[in-house]
Amino acid sequence: MPVPVTRFAPSPTGFLHLGHAWSAWQAWRRVRDGDGGGGGRFLLRIEDIDTGRCRPEFEAAIYEDLAWLGLDWERPVLRQSEHFGRYRAALAAIREQGLAYPCFCTRADIRREIEAAGGAPHGPPHGPPHGPRNNPQEPGGGLRYPGTCRGLAPAERQARLDSGAAHAWRLDAAAAAARYGPLTWRDEIAGEIPADPAPFGDVVLARKDIPTSYHLAVTVDDAVQGVTLVVRGADLFAATHVHRLLQAILGLPAPLYRHHPLLLDAGGKRFAKRDRAMTIRSLRERGLSPADAVALAEGWQRG
Repeated sequence: MPVPVTRFAPSPTGFLHLGHAWSAWQAWRRVRDGDGGGGGRFLLRIEDIDTGRCRPEFEAAIYEDLAWLGLDWERPVLRQSEHFGRYRAALAAIREQGLAYPCFCTRADIRREIEAAGGAPHGPPHGPPHGPRNNPQEPGGGLRYPGTCRGLAPAERQARLDSGAAHAWRLDAAAAAARYGPLTWRDEIAGEIPADPAPFGDVVLARKDIPTSYHLAVTVDDAVQGVTLVVRGADLFAATHVHRLLQAILGLPAPLYRHHPLLLDAGGKRFAKRDRAMTIRSLRERGLSPADAVALAEGWQRG
């Protein structure tokens, strides 16, 4: 029987909060204390592609906080900022299939076009039955791209590229889905899910200032690291539709997923890095033990 491989993949843009700890602990538990079969590998990945927002002090705090919780992980830790070449190669493979195109639009351009067309700026709800539903463009919601640059004439597109115009690269989602669909992916809680990336529109594969995106990097790295079970919050449920399509395009395996319900505060809001009272660091400073933190998370989980 294959050895299960899980991972925890935080971004060092702030201190870890209780929700992060809960997600990391669930992934670690699957391969450390026998839950779900026991035996396996737990990986830590630092998702630091946004070099402008990520900070070394937050990365150091991630290691400190996880160690305080009693979690151990394999080394070396994969840092995404050290593997941009890997993501460029994946983007090139998608471009070679004619499934990516350059986008010269700014966010203001996109919003103006959506408003001029009389449409809603965000996509429709698209999430799990047990958790919050997000607007599907990026994991936290965002503008649904109307496809402005998809139809540019080849000559105009090339002229803009030759002029050095700033551009991102987007997935031609409809063409990709037509070529590789229908697809499904499996979630331990929700079951077999038909992949439906259409509500996301043409997601960004590489940003203007960064040679990749969350969607592309996470898909590539889960395959490179041999991850077989992705344990993460329900806020990323909808993004998995896009990841499944990218896996098919790149010929990568599809892991099993488990999107657990998010921890919500008394007002029904999810914890965020800006909520200092619930950071792992603040809990430790208040004298809580690792067992106390886990128990607190379990309490919030039950509501």
